[in-house]
Amino acid sequence: MEFFLKHQTVIFRSVGAFMLVLGLVLYFWAAPQKVLSENERAAANLARMEASVSGSSSSKASARQQSNASPISAAMQETQKKQIRMLMIMVMIFGAGFLGYSFLKKENKE
Repeated sequence: MEFFLKHQTVIFRSVGAFMLVLGLVLYFWAAPQKVLSENERAAANLARMEASVSGSSSSKASARQQSNASPISAAMQETQKKQIRMLMIMVMIFGAGFLGYSFLKKENKE
């Protein structure tokens, strides 16, 4: 406990800076990418292979199945994006709070 009280300012500044950097990393990691992700590319390749193997009549059936699963997948991806965005906001707020608190002047109780 004595160590924490002695180095409180350094600890709060370090944690605050780390959380701000983490928030920025999350922001750039979660930024929309213009290229297809590996999962989307693999799903497109799989659909193409299934269509070529089964012929044109069953490819329509697989397209119908994919369209039924698509809203669920899209909703899940949107939920994940919202969760990452909220996590990023919370991390940056806590980081700024730790940094701000570390710069406040404290009265010595001696």
